[in-house]
Amino acid sequence: MSALDITGRVFNGCETSYKDASAVVFGAPFESRAPGGKGTGGAPSALRGESRLMETFSPYLRADLTDLKINDAGDIDISSLDVITALDAIESFCGRLHDDGKMPVMIGGEHITACGAVRAAASRWPELAVLHFGSHADLKREYDGEAFSGFTTMRRIWDIVGDGRIYQFGIRSGSREEFLWAAEHIRMETEGANSIDSCAEAVISRPVYITVDLGVLDPAELPGAAMPAAGGMAFRSLYDALLSLRGLDVVGFDICGLSPCCDNSRISIALACKLLREMLLAFYWR
Repeated sequence: MSALDITGRVFNGCETSYKDASAVVFGAPFESRAPGGKGTGGAPSALRGESRLMETFSPYLRADLTDLKINDAGDIDISSLDVITALDAIESFCGRLHDDGKMPVMIGGEHITACGAVRAAASRWPELAVLHFGSHADLKREYDGEAFSGFTTMRRIWDIVGDGRIYQFGIRSGSREEFLWAAEHIRMETEGANSIDSCAEAVISRPVYITVDLGVLDPAELPGAAMPAAGGMAFRSLYDALLSLRGLDVVGFDICGLSPCCDNSRISIALACKLLREMLLAFYWR
């Protein structure tokens, strides 16, 4: 594999060859017909295009993407697949990256795409912990008769990693049953991430996968979430929470749940680009 070389088709600053890269960005443009899927398939291409207007330098971290060895491998061709086949393709692709010694960085797509990436990581690191930033609990056993959907994402990830290994932040929507189930099986913080430091201490000896559903942010700052929910985190609060995880053994991460068609102003895409830049700089394998 090698990075695409068409202007606007590579995330800005991620032009290193696959062979030389330590981290690989890729798109997983899967969306279903469920409410949480609307328009999310267009997120990877939207972020790449918008990134051409973004500086590669972070004034927060005083670091530049061009100083790192990051490849943009393009998109996995899964847009026309059913969810099971799409997740298998994501797992296979991420598995190859892990086996090649590279950190997968996924741009979703609907949040269910995180399941494929987590499966690949958990098969190589059985002690994996998963940190989820989002608005919806996504802990339903099934939704509309389907086991795999945006509303079941974290329940399916629990199927993979089990009790006590999922930490959720920013959650402010879900059924009573989901919250009762969460109290027995995972660690959830509603609305914010005040417990992020204690979480970091709890998982310091484990490999960690981070999944960010952009609905975690308040719709006032990111109106283009596929499933917006009032009362979300501010960008700076989310950013500070993520930075507090820099000492962890992060083996992969994703950002999902952006629906570009829901925000004609493009401010949501610009914010997502900035967040991806900062996460690449914060968690890059050195």
